[in-house]
Amino acid sequence: MQIPLQITFEGGLAMSEALRRRIEREAAKLERFHDRITSCRVAVIGRGGRRRHGDLYAVRLQLTGPGLGDLVIDRNPPADHAHEDAFVAVRDAFAAARRRLQDRHRRIVGQVKAHEETPRARVTRLFPDQGYGFLESDGREIYFHRNALVNADFERLAVGREVRFFERDGEKGPQASTVHVARA
Repeated sequence: MQIPLQITFEGGLAMSEALRRRIEREAAKLERFHDRITSCRVAVIGRGGRRRHGDLYAVRLQLTGPGLGDLVIDRNPPADHAHEDAFVAVRDAFAAARRRLQDRHRRIVGQVKAHEETPRARVTRLFPDQGYGFLESDGREIYFHRNALVNADFERLAVGREVRFFERDGEKGPQASTVHVARA
């Protein structure tokens, strides 16, 4: 880091040397995930004085650097009793920062999972008394059973209706395992 790590203890919380060392170790780990962090500010917020059971610590991290802008992690869970321990609150805040840095890195290098478009088809034939029908997609005919229909009643389905489907190989050829009626 170009600017030295800045650590503050707020809310009347007294500075703890052990907690300061833990924060320094956690901040050093962040540089493995983004090597151009220019500054890191950490604020540990809690109640000072005599500690009572149930007091929760909050941790706020602010990271800056090229490609990061101002990345702010604010760990202030309202009812996470694990944060009655300041060390746990610090650990969780830095873990969230690492995840955010990893996610940004994945987006930059193109390692983001792309979801395929669900194929579309039209209902071509229905056999309501026997509980099945056929779809037409890309010039192919695909069988589907009434139980594959997810968001509509088979009895109300009409020929010509557009659907989305997931295909698998059936005993006698292609079969739609899940059929969703497309919204009009």
